[in-house]
Amino acid sequence: MQQKGAIQIIEWEDLDKRKFYSLGVFMTLTTRATVYPASVIRTRLQVQKGKSLYSGTLDAFCKILRTEGVRGLYRGFMVNTLTLIAGQGYITTYELVRKYVNQYSPSNTVKSVVAGGMASLVAQTITVPIDIVSQHLMMQGQGEHLTRFKAKPKVGLATTKHKLIFGQTRDITVQIFSADGFRGFYRGYVASLLTYIPNSALWWPFYHFYAEQLSLLAPSECPHLILQAVAGPMAAATASTITNPMDVVRARVQVEGRTSVIGTFKQLLVEEGAYGLTKGLSARVISSTPTSVLIVVGYETLKRLSLRADLIESRHW
Repeated sequence: MQQKGAIQIIEWEDLDKRKFYSLGVFMTLTTRATVYPASVIRTRLQVQKGKSLYSGTLDAFCKILRTEGVRGLYRGFMVNTLTLIAGQGYITTYELVRKYVNQYSPSNTVKSVVAGGMASLVAQTITVPIDIVSQHLMMQGQGEHLTRFKAKPKVGLATTKHKLIFGQTRDITVQIFSADGFRGFYRGYVASLLTYIPNSALWWPFYHFYAEQLSLLAPSECPHLILQAVAGPMAAATASTITNPMDVVRARVQVEGRTSVIGTFKQLLVEEGAYGLTKGLSARVISSTPTSVLIVVGYETLKRLSLRADLIESRHW
């Protein structure tokens, strides 16, 4: 009989690292491919002025699908897969920092907040340049008039429609470097840190908190993985709601080429009021919900599959 509320946490020293990393890459890629369309929609909603292009998440999905096809929902996906490196850096940092903080505090909340924040710092340092390029690619098509850089069009001989050449990632990268130099790939870095460090630092403690509370309410025989799968989206919705205003500012700084986080925030309030701070929230929650389910189920399963052989028989889930 499992003790109610006692969610077992697999720590770093309990893992077979070879299994952990090899299975982790597959898990991360699958998760990103599943939720990427919502990221495209969120970015376009956040960058547009008012409701000039889309009236909401569903409207954006339908319009993109109708005018640009499935490809439109996956603009920039290939370059975005490079963030797999950041994903591995994130989970490694998270687990190692948890282990380090445990020497000073046994509190799971303290370990989660510190480790989540540090993991996000490492991940964003790797991710921001990739995000800069992928976000400009996301804006191609219907939203290209809102971005500073555009992929070079190629006019076909048999049609008057403009077709983007295969090297559009190279086009955008070259344009960013020509206009802003290396610093251009870290535009909005501070805004990203101000968005994702709090988001990560909030997600983990809320995740563990909700999992423990659900465990207290659920029958003792209920599998912990199910409780964790429910706790993940709850934590994501909470963290996303709290940090969404900064996420809107981050998107505008990076796509529109602004230099001031505070100036962008003030202008957003002047032009669109408090509503502007909620832009893309539904798309963000919609994307974070399945993402959290996949991450939690995948990550907790990954840790179970990566458990050291000598510990398998001693653990009960």
